[in-house]
Amino acid sequence: MTRFLIKRFVKDYQNVADKDVRESYGTFAGILGIICNVFLFAIKITIGLVTNSVAVISDAFNNLTDTGSSVVAILGAKMTNRPPDKEHPYGHGRSEYIAALVVSFIIFAMGVELMRTSFGRLTSGEKVLWNPYLTAALAFSALVKVWMFSYNRFIASVIDSNLNRAAARDSLSDAVATGAVAVSIVLGRHTTFPVDGALGVAISVAIMYTGFSTARDSIDRLLGSPPDPEIREKINAIVMSSKSILGVHDLRLHDYGPGRTLASLHVQVSHEANIVDIHNEIDRIEKLIEKELGVSMVIHVDPERPEP
Repeated sequence: MTRFLIKRFVKDYQNVADKDVRESYGTFAGILGIICNVFLFAIKITIGLVTNSVAVISDAFNNLTDTGSSVVAILGAKMTNRPPDKEHPYGHGRSEYIAALVVSFIIFAMGVELMRTSFGRLTSGEKVLWNPYLTAALAFSALVKVWMFSYNRFIASVIDSNLNRAAARDSLSDAVATGAVAVSIVLGRHTTFPVDGALGVAISVAIMYTGFSTARDSIDRLLGSPPDPEIREKINAIVMSSKSILGVHDLRLHDYGPGRTLASLHVQVSHEANIVDIHNEIDRIEKLIEKELGVSMVIHVDPERPEP
C-alpha cells in the first residue's frame, strides 16, 4: 500500500537524489501522518467520552499532539530544500536534523506524561472498565500506528531521512503504548493488580529511551558524526578505477544534510603525466562521483616524486 501511494502522490518518485523529490517524500509522509492522527483522535475521543475512560481520552490527545510532529516533518522537508543563501552558503540541509530533534523532544515528553499518569494509576489502584468496543478501537489504533511506523521507516530508508526515522520511532512508541492499554483492559478483568499502571510505567521508560536515542542521533549529525564507511569505499573505488591515479589519501567528508555532502581528497599521479590530461581526468572523476553518489567533490593533485 505504501508503494502504491508513493507512486500515486510523489512525482518522479524514483529520482530520490533530486531535492524536490526528497521534499515531496517528506511532505507526503507528513500529510499522511496528519490524516491518520486526526482520524485516530476522532475515534478515540468519541469512545473515550462515551465509556468515560481517562486512558483512552489521554491517548486521543496524544494522537492529536502527534499531528504536531507531522507538521514539523513537513516544515523540515521544506526548510531542507531551501537553496543556499548569503547567511547559509552550504544550504539548509541540517534543518532536517533540527526537526528530528524537535520530534525527539515530543517523544520524550510523551514518555514523561505517560510515566506520571501510570504512577497515579498504580497508587490509586483504579481499574479500567472492560468494554469490547473500547478494546477493538485501541487494537485498530495500534495497527494504524504500526502501519505509520512501516511507511515512515520505508521512506527514511529511501531518502536517508533522520526526520522520518524519528517519526517511525514515534509511531512505534504510540503503537506499543496503545497496545498496552488494550492488554491492560483485558488482563484487568481477571486480577486486582493495577496492570494498567504497571505496564504504563514500563512502556513510558521505553518511550523516553526512544526519545533520548533519537535526540542523540540528531545531535551526532549536527556536531559531525563519522562518515559512512561505505561512501568512503565507493569514492575510493571510483577514483582508483582511473588508470591515471596511482594512489588516494586525505579523504574528508562534510555532511551538510541529506543530499548535501561535500568532500575533498588528494590523488597521486605520475610526475610525467600531461597536466591538461590530468586536469580533464580529474574533472571527469569529480562529475562521476557527484552523479553516482551525490557528493560534491574537490580533488587535489599530488605528483609522484621521481626516484633520484
